[in-house]
Amino acid sequence: MLDVQCSTTNRARGTRVVRGRFARLRSALSMSASVATLRRGRAAARVTVGADEGGEHSASRRSRAERGFTFVELLVVCTIMLILASAVMPLARVTVQRQHEAELRRALREMRTAIDKFKDAADAGQIAAQDLKAGAENYPANLETLVQGVAVNNDQTGRKLKFLRRVPMDPITHSTTWGLRAYQDKPDSTSWAGGNVFDVYTKSDGKALDGTKYKDW
Repeated sequence: MLDVQCSTTNRARGTRVVRGRFARLRSALSMSASVATLRRGRAAARVTVGADEGGEHSASRRSRAERGFTFVELLVVCTIMLILASAVMPLARVTVQRQHEAELRRALREMRTAIDKFKDAADAGQIAAQDLKAGAENYPANLETLVQGVAVNNDQTGRKLKFLRRVPMDPITHSTTWGLRAYQDKPDSTSWAGGNVFDVYTKSDGKALDGTKYKDW
C-alpha cells in the first residue's frame, strides 16, 4: 500500500515538473515570437523609409532630367528660329525691294504715257491754244497740267482733257517730287531747263537688283 502511494506521489511530481517545463517553454517561445515581430516591424519601417527616400530621389532625378531635356529643346528651337530668320530676312528685303522696283516702273510708265498722250492730242489740235505754252513743242508745261487737264479746242461746254489722275508717289524716295527733263535737255541730264516736261525720272541715287541705277530707268 505504501509503495502504491509513493508511486502515485512520484507521478504527480513528474507531471508538475513536465507541466512547469512546458509552461516555461511556451513563455520562451512567446517572447521569441514577440522579439521577432518587433524586429520585422523595425525592418519594415526601415524599408518603407528607404523606399520613400528613394522615391523622392528618383522623382527629383526625373524632374531634373525633364527640366534639362526641356532646356535642350528650347535651345534647339531657338537655334532653328535664328537660322530661319537669317535666311528669311534677306529674302524679305529682296522681295520688298523688287516690289518697290515694280511700282517705280509702273509709275514712270504711267507718267510717260500721259506725256505722250498730251503730245498726241496737242499735235492733233485737240487742245485749246491757251493751254499750250509757246516753245513747249506741244509738251505739257508741268506734271500738274496732266492732272488738272486742258480745255478741248473749239468746245464751248468747258470740257477738259485729263491725262493723269494724280501724280504718283515715288516708291523709292516716298515723294511726289520727280526729276524732270525738258525737250531741250540731254537724255542723261539731271537738271531741268524748264518750259516743258519731255521725260521724268526718280531722284533716287540707289541701284536696282540688276545693278542699274534707278535714275537711268
